[in-house]
Amino acid sequence: MGEILLPAIEARIQVVRGLRVMIDADLAELYGVPTKALNQAVKRNAARFPTDFVFQLDAAEKAEVVTNCDHLSKLKFSKRKPSAWNSRTTPSAAIRATSCVKCSRPSAN
Repeated sequence: MGEILLPAIEARIQVVRGLRVMIDADLAELYGVPTKALNQAVKRNAARFPTDFVFQLDAAEKAEVVTNCDHLSKLKFSKRKPSAWNSRTTPSAAIRATSCVKCSRPSAN
């Protein structure tokens, strides 16, 4: 299964500010959580993450990413600036973030 996902993951890695990053929408899709929930979990649990693992794109960076990535076209008209996750820290940070999202969801009982 890991061999199947690897090309899909590699295709979502962008270079922004000279760093290999994944955009928050791609990372949330990969982990099966809403982008908003992923970003909220990170904000609520900032102490659990390295300081350099995520940054917000500026308007020019957002425009470039949207232009280069057809699958991110829905961000074109969004007022929100996406977050970029440093690929060096993405796997472990994303696992922590998704576990934070799952822990903060109210139970269905």
